[in-house]
Amino acid sequence: QVQLVESGGGLVQPGGSLRLSCAASGSIFSFNYMGWYRQAPGKQRELVATILSGGTLNYADSVKGRFTVSRDNAKNTVYLQMNSLKVEDTAVYYCKGARRFYDYWGQGTQVTVSS
Repeated sequence: QVQLVESGGGLVQPGGSLRLSCAASGSIFSFNYMGWYRQAPGKQRELVATILSGGTLNYADSVKGRFTVSRDNAKNTVYLQMNSLKVEDTAVYYCKGARRFYDYWGQGTQVTVSS
């Protein structure tokens, strides 16, 4: 059973930073890509960032220049460094591991940006 566990969410003021972690039960290279998504109340889940198995990074326009996705292969962990946070970044953030026929999702971690 594949399991993804997110951590690192919390309450932060506008302009602050957080680093989210996604720990996989197995090798992250078993996935075609790993991704971060977020969902705010009343809105659909949206893509934030992805990292392909080969290392290519992709970001949503709304977070470019502020967020950085990275990985620690030895720890089978993917990170999302979030800087210059805005109120509109408030959402539940989910980690995704994508395979050919099935996607695996973490339980989500709440990020709240508020003064």
